[in-house]
Amino acid sequence: MNFPDYFADAESTFDQADFIIFGAPYDKTSSFRIGARNAPKEIRQASWNFETYNVQTGVDLRDIKFHDYGDLCIENDKPEKMIEKLYAFSKQVIEKNKFPIAVGGEHSITPGIVKAFTSDIAVLSLDAHIDYRNKYENEKFNHACVIRRISDHIDIKSIAVLGIRSAEKEEFEEANKNGLFYIDSYKISNEGIDKSLGMVKDYFGQKRIYLTLDIDVIDPAYAPGTSTPEPFGLHPIDIIKTIDFFASQLVGFDIVEVCPEYDKGQTSILAAKIIRHLIQSAWSNKN
Repeated sequence: MNFPDYFADAESTFDQADFIIFGAPYDKTSSFRIGARNAPKEIRQASWNFETYNVQTGVDLRDIKFHDYGDLCIENDKPEKMIEKLYAFSKQVIEKNKFPIAVGGEHSITPGIVKAFTSDIAVLSLDAHIDYRNKYENEKFNHACVIRRISDHIDIKSIAVLGIRSAEKEEFEEANKNGLFYIDSYKISNEGIDKSLGMVKDYFGQKRIYLTLDIDVIDPAYAPGTSTPEPFGLHPIDIIKTIDFFASQLVGFDIVEVCPEYDKGQTSILAAKIIRHLIQSAWSNKN
C-alpha cells in the first residue's frame, strides 16, 4: 500500500510550522552498504503506521505545527556541494526560528546543517563510530569525517559522542589528544544510560544542543537496515531517554544511515517513531 509522500501528520505550512522536516537523500561517500539515499522516502511511508497520540509523553501530534518540506536536490552532488546546499537551506530554517529535522541519507550531511547554527551550540552525536578522520578515501566530507568537520565550526569541547564501539587506533589517539568527549557502548551497558546522560549534562551545562543520531548506534538486532552495522550497540529505549533528557535544550536534529534495502522495514519504522517522539518531546518541553 502506498501512502502520501510526506511525513504523516505534517499538515502545517512552512510559515505556520515550528518544526521543519526535510529529506537529505545522499550516499555518495558510503563505504560499505549503498542505499541510504532511499531512506527519506521509506521513513515517510513508515510514519503512517502510528497513532498521533503518544502514550508516554501524553502529547498528540495534531496539536503541533510541523511541515515536511520534501527532499533537497542533492542526490548527485559532490560532497562539498551537498554541504553547501544543506547549509543554505538550514540557515533559512534557523533564521525563521524553526527547528530543523533532517532525514538522511548518510552522516556526511550533518556538518552542513551544524554550520548554519552559531558556533556557541553544542553537538551530541549518537554513533557506533567516532567519525574523527580528517580524510577518508581522499575526501574530507566523507561520512567517516563528520565529527572532525563539525569541530571545524564549533569548539571540540562542545562536542560529545555516545555509543561508540569502532574506530581506527590512530583516530582514537587523535581524538584523545584533541580532547574529544566520548563514552563507549560498553560503559553505557555496564553503568546504564542515565549515568552517561548525567555526565554529558555536566559537560555541556545549559548550552543549546544539536542532536545527530546515526541509526547504527542502536544494536543491529533492532536496526539491521543501516549502512555500517556494528554489534554491541544501544537499545532503542536508550535513544528515547536521551531525547527526553535533553529535550528542553534541543535546537535541531537529524537521523541518518538508515539503509532500507537491508531489512524488512524495521529500521525505517524505528526511525519514523524516533522522529515523532522527538517532535512531541521537544514541543512539550518548550510549551
